[in-house]
Amino acid sequence: MKRRGFVKLCMSAVAGVSSSAELLAHSSREIHRYKRVGLIDQINRKPVRISSLEVGETYLFQYPYVTTPCFLIDLGRPIKGARNLRTRDGESYHWPGGVGPNRSIVAFSAICAHKMSHPAPSVSFINYRHGEVKFLNSGEEVVKGTGVIFCCSEKSVYDPASGARVLGGPAPQPLAAIVLDYDQAQDTVYATATIGGEMFSNYFETFAQRLVLEHGRMDIRRASSGTTDLMRLRDFCVNQILCEA
Repeated sequence: MKRRGFVKLCMSAVAGVSSSAELLAHSSREIHRYKRVGLIDQINRKPVRISSLEVGETYLFQYPYVTTPCFLIDLGRPIKGARNLRTRDGESYHWPGGVGPNRSIVAFSAICAHKMSHPAPSVSFINYRHGEVKFLNSGEEVVKGTGVIFCCSEKSVYDPASGARVLGGPAPQPLAAIVLDYDQAQDTVYATATIGGEMFSNYFETFAQRLVLEHGRMDIRRASSGTTDLMRLRDFCVNQILCEA
């Protein structure tokens, strides 16, 4: 090999290693690893079969802690990943999209990124709206949309088909996404990590006393492990507040 070619090859190899290291560093910032937790049906105590989920229904489970609620939704169509999402601190990340046989299953933290409104047994101001709803977009214009997560506390709206990107309202970042691992052979699903901006520390500091009472446990910060119950949101909450612009 000529000297010039050898030097170019070495430079390319070094550049490749540097790029890989940079990519790994970026991934470590955007992905927060937790225990691999299986979703089980709250009633029959068996692993949830993805094929049994209803399109447009809002399901709830607790992850990555035993008192941090998440939405699980079958959007009814293949969902591609979303790039160039940003946390409130300006960190860029990408979301891998839906899972399942139709790649239509998505999951997000149900803690609103504005003032941490979240589902509680008495009421939920944040809900998934599968049908048409009116809301104010980022330009303060009234628009119509379907398949959005709408927080009626301060009118923040998120698009679950695009990594929970903010469509309108004061939320400074998307909802944190839950990384799902789909077992095709068993038609079951596991939660393994989160992607994006987490709010768990502030959540626990703000709602600690209430969470102890609502969940009937002192270890509200305990990490989820083994399995976590999946239920319909309407079976968890007495009231769901459904608003429009």
